[in-house]
Amino acid sequence: MLKLSSLVRFVCLAIVSLVLTIACTQQPNTNSPETNSPQSQPLVSATNNWVGYSGHHVAVGKNFFSEQGLKVQDLFFQSATEEITAFLAGKVDLGWFTSGDAIQMIAKDPSIKMIYLVDYSDGSDGILGRGIKSPQDAKGKTVARENILFERVLLQAYLQKAGLTEKDVVIKDLASADAAAAFAAKNVDIAVTYEPYLSKAAKQGEGEVIFSTKGTNLIADVVVARDSLIQSRKADLQAYFRAVDKAVKLLNSGDPEAFKISGAKLGVTGDEVKQQLLGAKLFDLEGNKSVGFNKNNPNSLIGNLELTAKGAYDFKMVPQPLKVETLYDDSIVQSMS
Repeated sequence: MLKLSSLVRFVCLAIVSLVLTIACTQQPNTNSPETNSPQSQPLVSATNNWVGYSGHHVAVGKNFFSEQGLKVQDLFFQSATEEITAFLAGKVDLGWFTSGDAIQMIAKDPSIKMIYLVDYSDGSDGILGRGIKSPQDAKGKTVARENILFERVLLQAYLQKAGLTEKDVVIKDLASADAAAAFAAKNVDIAVTYEPYLSKAAKQGEGEVIFSTKGTNLIADVVVARDSLIQSRKADLQAYFRAVDKAVKLLNSGDPEAFKISGAKLGVTGDEVKQQLLGAKLFDLEGNKSVGFNKNNPNSLIGNLELTAKGAYDFKMVPQPLKVETLYDDSIVQSMS
């Protein structure tokens, strides 16, 4: 995805496990909206600096939540790490996160569930290679990648095509921007990175994109909530996602005003939002039903969770295996017409 402040978004993920551990020692705020009279309190909804969350920004900017008779308190964080800390401390009702972040949070607090599929990366996360014609050619090569879950899952998906693992290559743990720079300088044979580094480094390093998220469900973003909120505020959550659905439809139709509203929130122009969304597939409510939580759809979120949860355990980012069916709750989505 052509990522807005991508480095800001992902550079902190290497310390997410530490943040999760610290945050989870805090007791939830007993004055949180989740613990008060439901309909009398606003829903506290949080995002961070990622263009895929534009549906939320447009719903706020166009007053779609208010139209649904819903009070929403909008919190915006510059990094996923800050948002994770706030959510685990009980300061947030609804959080927009990568599925990898969500899985690591759920490992600490099983009451958290993924309840809505926001987007998939659609081509802007990928792997660069030089002289690599097939996954088998990667054996013994030097690979630069950052030690964060979504990049390791992406590399694993590629290597598995040839029955390989990270043990079959030489790993250099570099931040995504540095991995791209190393490839451009021809210091590594393969690099895992994302736009805006991906295409530029491929050209400079006389290589090519040998694998990407185009047309896949390898990297997903989701909305998470706790069980108690799901049970106590079903009607409010339905209203919330009706508003988001309306906003996403505007974005998917190419509405200039929607792009402008999101850009104002993210500190870029509407045209930049439009361009960057080319690398993300946004899901509306119907997409959540037909693809997101549909076990019979090979491109569903379920497949993403199976792969990501396995990766989280294999890479020792969670202490024990997680059952996919415990990670999500599609009751809100399925209850909506």
